[in-house]
Amino acid sequence: MTQKPKILVVYFTQTGQLRRIIDHVTAPLQGKADIVFEELVPIQPFPFPWSKQEFFDAMPETVLAKPRHIMPLKVDPNAHFDLVILAYQPWFLSPSQPVAAFLQSEEGKRLLKGKPVITLLGCRNMWINAQEKTKRYLQQAAAKLVGNIVLVDKNPNLVSLITIIRWATKGKKEAFFLFPPAGVQEKEITESGKFAGPILQALEQHNYDQLHTQLLALESVELKPSLVVLEFRGVKPFRFWANYISEKGGPGDAGRQGRVSMYRTILLVAIPVLSPFTTIASWLKLLLQKKQLAEDVTYYKGVGLREA
Repeated sequence: MTQKPKILVVYFTQTGQLRRIIDHVTAPLQGKADIVFEELVPIQPFPFPWSKQEFFDAMPETVLAKPRHIMPLKVDPNAHFDLVILAYQPWFLSPSQPVAAFLQSEEGKRLLKGKPVITLLGCRNMWINAQEKTKRYLQQAAAKLVGNIVLVDKNPNLVSLITIIRWATKGKKEAFFLFPPAGVQEKEITESGKFAGPILQALEQHNYDQLHTQLLALESVELKPSLVVLEFRGVKPFRFWANYISEKGGPGDAGRQGRVSMYRTILLVAIPVLSPFTTIASWLKLLLQKKQLAEDVTYYKGVGLREA
């Protein structure tokens, strides 16, 4: 009797949205593969809903890749798996802290070594920088990224920003006033089982060379050039504020809360005020660097890693 392929799903979720995405993607694989779910658990839990101060106080360590430790994995780090699905959300243009902790850990590296990996993201709309960092972690662990699936909130940028902050700090996902529900649209989640077909075929053939191409044909990654421009405008400011805040102590330290408040205020004021100017600047870059941006979009939609 042919042994079923083994899949490990590693994930962290606060709201449950990502687990729902995982369940829809893997549902068609149930019975055809043995699937093990490994939920990452921080030793010191992150709150949900967050207070605004706690939310922004988590930024420095997220950006600087100094995450809180996680509990030991339940799965044996030396266990064999034919495929690993790494499901995560970006926080502040970086992998969430529990996922970064897993990728940095010796257990995580042993588990990932030599394994084909699919990354599965459920997020607002800015994920490129987080995915680039994740690619490097996987390379350091001698894992092979063979596919990427990204489900995003497709509402306009400012709309999705308002709804996601409300969800994160008040726990309210539902629509309000003229605003839609927060998060990835329900249709995107319920239809994500379509990605299981190419995954199962790759598992059965033990060949992942064409998997990402097949996933892309099913629109596993959609990326607008304007978002490439917008996201990379935020990378340097985030790193500046991360270093500036962390100079005054670690997470929760009273000495840094004034800087956290300053950052929070400037960010929340600057986004709506500067948005029209950012849009114009982005439009000019799209016009003047069309070819380069087209190449960037192709690269970021892929699973390859540019040399640093």
